[in-house]
Amino acid sequence: QVQLVESGGGSVQAGGSLRLSCAASGWTYRRNCMGWFRQAPGKEREGVAAIWTGGGSPYYHDSVKGRFTISQDNAKNTLYLQMNNLKPEDTAVYYCAARILSCSYGSSWDRDSHYTYWGQGTQVTVSS
Repeated sequence: QVQLVESGGGSVQAGGSLRLSCAASGWTYRRNCMGWFRQAPGKEREGVAAIWTGGGSPYYHDSVKGRFTISQDNAKNTLYLQMNNLKPEDTAVYYCAARILSCSYGSSWDRDSHYTYWGQGTQVTVSS
């Protein structure tokens, strides 16, 4: 049974940094697409970043380019999201997600319906 467990959320002031982690277990596929999504109150869930665990360039939402970095540690089966220069509009519940399909398949890296496995989410709150 695949499990994704996020950690690292919290409250910070604008301009601050947080690093989210997503520990994966029960995963039997050597290569997969893993992503970070977020959902703010009253808004739809949106893709923040994604990475193919087999290598290649990551994907980012335009609003986080240059501020967020997605990375992985395959030895630890852990996905990370380093978030710098946080803004109040980054406030949301952040979710880790995984799928077997390539991130580039159908240009769908940011479509939550294309992901099979999800974590429980971790709250990130940025105050001004």
